[in-house]
Parts: sequence; structure tokens; C-alpha cells
Amino acid sequence: MSPDQDTGAHIAPRRFATQDLPPIGGVIKERPEDFLVDEIPQYQPSGSGEHIYMLVQKKLLSTMDMVGIIARHFHVKRHAVGYAGLKDKHAITRQVVSVHVPGKKLDDYPMLQHEQLSVLWADMHANKLRPGHLKGNRFSIRIRNVRPTDVVTASKVLDRLVKVGVPNRVGEQRFGMLENNHMIGRHMIAGDFDAGVAELLGPSIRFPLYNPEARQLFLEKRYREAIQLYPPGARTEMIVLNALAKGLSSKQALLTLDEPVLRFYFSAIQSAIFNAVLDDRLDRATLGTLVPGDVAVKHLNNACFAVTQEVASDPDTAARLAAFDISPSGPMWGSAMLRAEGDTAQRERAVLESFGLSEAHLEAIESTARGALDGKRRPLRVPLIDPEVEGGVDEHGAFVRCAFELPRGSFATVVLREIMKPAADLGDEE
Repeated sequence: MSPDQDTGAHIAPRRFATQDLPPIGGVIKERPEDFLVDEIPQYQPSGSGEHIYMLVQKKLLSTMDMVGIIARHFHVKRHAVGYAGLKDKHAITRQVVSVHVPGKKLDDYPMLQHEQLSVLWADMHANKLRPGHLKGNRFSIRIRNVRPTDVVTASKVLDRLVKVGVPNRVGEQRFGMLENNHMIGRHMIAGDFDAGVAELLGPSIRFPLYNPEARQLFLEKRYREAIQLYPPGARTEMIVLNALAKGLSSKQALLTLDEPVLRFYFSAIQSAIFNAVLDDRLDRATLGTLVPGDVAVKHLNNACFAVTQEVASDPDTAARLAAFDISPSGPMWGSAMLRAEGDTAQRERAVLESFGLSEAHLEAIESTARGALDGKRRPLRVPLIDPEVEGGVDEHGAFVRCAFELPRGSFATVVLREIMKPAADLGDEE
């Protein structure tokens, strides 16, 4: 990559949707009990079929860690476990999980017992639960290190977001502990698998204290020794190191990863590019408007349509925007994605190229790698549903509690940033 190319995940906004409202500061996730997430299912299990459906509550566990625990309990492969959405690790979350157990019933298995995982109910269903098979999520989050009176400002921010929508930024969870998942995906798409492996396993400039001994051993090509220094949860790193230790190339090593992991890296670079496009729309104050060349998305079913001059000038379009029936969309790049036109297309393509990528790169990776990119359009804003806010004091001190519902695929931390406006988020991301 050239030095002037974009490497940021654009997690922090250049401009807030509520820029004129003051920050309340504070911190979140000091303890799991302060960050509660309830998945809102799209449907209920039928009571019969080859899949066990369970409502699972997890604490301080990533979704992938949860999948491993469940797969081991039911003696199935990881791909037999289905889930509708990825949930935050540093929280208490409740979500539905499916397990494919043909020929078996609930009574054939003992109760799943784990100190970080509990099953709240279980039933049978005919189909595997797949990503996106949920309506949304309900959040209840306590912001600490604030004054209870800050509830007034928080309430104003939420009221504003109800009217204008929440910028649909992809949050930090998509980019990993080192905030570089998008760069691993970027390097693979560009065909530079050596750089992708180095991004995954080499020393981190931003987080130099994260497992430095193992990362130094990688540089020295002492792969088996490096494996011994990784914790059990670092499954991806150990798989790639083991492949390298067997003499496989960087490309072969990365492509030994499970398809969901590859998709996650590809999704991360798609998300970073989307976030950069979102920043551009916020800078130009066009988050809630449509112009010729845009692609609009219907919130009810995610169907997309091209915005012509006639559509843009139609009074019904403005009414539909105000009612959150439709919104402008941004690119999650891939061959199946509906392209914008005119100035919007030029701006979106310029952002793609700022990451050192082209549409030819996307076509090449789709023809060679499992877990190829699923191109689609993502709404640039989403509705904030049924917000609640209260201030209080408990045994841990003062707090402002915010509760709200977001559609699937949207991140609560984006809402929290609008309320807190942390100082580190007020400038451009490095």
C-alpha cells in the first residue's frame, strides 16, 4: 500500500449527527451488568424438526466462543451451530442459537452447564438459524462517570436521533481487538496474502503490548513456538500458524480458515469503506436526503431502487424519508451490489480506491476464495425505536441509563457516541 492510502476503520465519526448538542462524557462497559442486549427474534420455533433452538444468555463471551462451547456440548461441528447475529463480548446478551442434530431430540442431551453460559428455553425447529434472521436488538446501557442530571442532555440527543435517524456506522466489534480485521480483509482482496498474514500475526503498531512475544516469534518464523504463547481462544491465529508451520503459503494458510471467519474479514473491509462513505454524507449533511444517482433502500424489506431526478423531486419521496419508510444507502462492495450513478457513484468509487482497491480486485477474490463478498447496499441511517432514559445512583455510583431498540445489524455504540461524544472521537481517525 502507498503511504497516502486509507487504513482506518472509521469507527469514530468525523462529525456527529447531533453535533450542536454538548457531550456528557462518561464510560461504558465497566462491568457486564451495565450493558444488556436482548435479541428480538424474527420468528418462534415450530416445535418439530432437526434443529434444537435455544435462547442462550452469555456473559463475557464472544459469539464465536459461544459457538465452540455449544458445538462441544452437542458433539457437532461448529458449522452445525446457527446464530442470527454477533453479540458483544463485554456484556450480558441473550440470543437464539440453533444446533443441527438429525435423528435426535432435546431429551437425548444433558443440560448445558457453563459458568458464562445458560439456556433459558429450548425447542425444536425445521431450519437452521442464519445470520440476519432476527428483527433487531433491545439495549439497556448504563453510562458511568457522569452526573444524574446529564439525563437532560442524553434525552435531547435521543429525541433528535428519533427525528433524523441514527447514522448506521459499523461499530468497533466488527474490527477486532486490534481494530485491524478490515486490513486483513483488504490485503486478501488485493491479493497480498503475505501482508494479510503479517497483519494477523505480526507486531501491532497501535497495540504493541498485545501478545508481543508470540508476534515476534512469527517474524522469526518460529511458528510452533508462537502457537504455545497464544491463549486457547485465539483459534484463528493458531490455525494460520499451524498451517505455516506445515510449510503452506500465506494464501493457503489464510484460506484454511472456516468460511464464516473469511466472511468476517471481508465484511470488515466492506464496513470500513461504508463508514468512510457515511463520514462523507455526514460532512455534506445529506444523511436524510436523496439526490439523483443515489440508491434508496426500503427499511421494511431492504429492497433497493435507483433514485432518478423524478423520484428525488417527488413530494412523496420527502414524506417517505421523514417517515423512515426509505433512506439513502451506502456500498457494502461486491459484484451483486446495485451501483449508484452520477456524482454519488464517483464519490463511492473514490472511497473504494482510497483503500487501494478496485472493482477488479473484488471480482478476482470472488472467483478464488471461499466466503466471497456478498455485495449489498446498507442504509446510511436507521430508526431509533422506543427510547428510554433515566439518571440515578447505585452502589457503583452515578449513571445515566439509556434503553432503545435498533434494527438488526446496527450498533448501540454509535448511539452512545452521539450522547457521550468522547474527546478522542472529535477528530479524524488515524
